[in-house]
Amino acid sequence: MLADAPWRNICWRIGTKGKLEARFAAVRVRVADGPPQRIWDKGQQHLPGDEVWLIGEHRMSGEKKYYLANPPAKTGLRALASTIKARWICEQAHQQLKEELGLDHFEGRSWQGLHRHALMTMIAYAFLQHRRLAAARRKKKNQRPAASADLASRAPRHPRTHPSTTATAMPALPKMDLQQDAA
Repeated sequence: MLADAPWRNICWRIGTKGKLEARFAAVRVRVADGPPQRIWDKGQQHLPGDEVWLIGEHRMSGEKKYYLANPPAKTGLRALASTIKARWICEQAHQQLKEELGLDHFEGRSWQGLHRHALMTMIAYAFLQHRRLAAARRKKKNQRPAASADLASRAPRHPRTHPSTTATAMPALPKMDLQQDAA
């Protein structure tokens, strides 16, 4: 079905190794997942269901992947590609939750216990991500050229707080290696 569709090169983000891009094409299709219907002697046949996007991806490595997605019909190809590629972030987060924080180590027997365990691992993950992003920001800030340091010392044009309130700087948290602390 995608043979006649126009294929376009789309870069969905810049990674550590450069542009992440592939060729994409998309068409609207009806998936045969509608209500079952008996048609003559053929047994149960499914009628066409809702209209969805069939999206094809041809990677530079030669690998081909196909997806079904249900965004609105007016969604552009670039938005469809970005949506598909956003899944990788979710998969990475899930893998880190399992490997680093023990999401898959629950041995209880109650549904409520499982939910509490999942919630606690997600809270820990959010805390660690906050720490990682703060460390990355500090590192980036320290690598700034001297000319931009002069601009950073100026007062902001649009303060976020009301002028009558005084802002006090929060002390920086001590650096800690969580892998070492856990040992």
